[in-house]
Amino acid sequence: MSCPSPTLDRDSPWDPNYPIAKNQTPSAISRDQVLNMLEQGQQPGKDFMLIDLRQTDNIGGTIRGSINLPAQSLYPTLPTLYKLFMRAEIKCIIWYCGSSQHRGLRAAAWMDDFIKEQGHTSMKSYMLLGGIKGWANAGPEYTKFIE
Repeated sequence: MSCPSPTLDRDSPWDPNYPIAKNQTPSAISRDQVLNMLEQGQQPGKDFMLIDLRQTDNIGGTIRGSINLPAQSLYPTLPTLYKLFMRAEIKCIIWYCGSSQHRGLRAAAWMDDFIKEQGHTSMKSYMLLGGIKGWANAGPEYTKFIE
């Protein structure tokens, strides 16, 4: 008797134990806008946050100044992240993954929900349109910011 081989259900969500965000259409920011911020000397971690949500699929680099917070463990940390962002006076939080169609979208929506629940109006949560793949494929002016 042989054991069945494990299979990966690619349609199953990676976050089945976490709630669905109230905001299903979080704000988005274009790579051009982020590039402009970087070229104007704004610093990730000081002037805004760039958060790479990839866990094991981050081969090939990340946008300079990003912090890595794997999406799979993100939801329970939202209150702590919010407090850190408040203390650091961060007003713009940008989330991304490979394409920002799943993890980036969900993280931006969760944080947007949390910010609104706190009654905060000046902090904003965005997903990076196209994710790191869009960034890396956009040309040398973008890839010079990949580490």
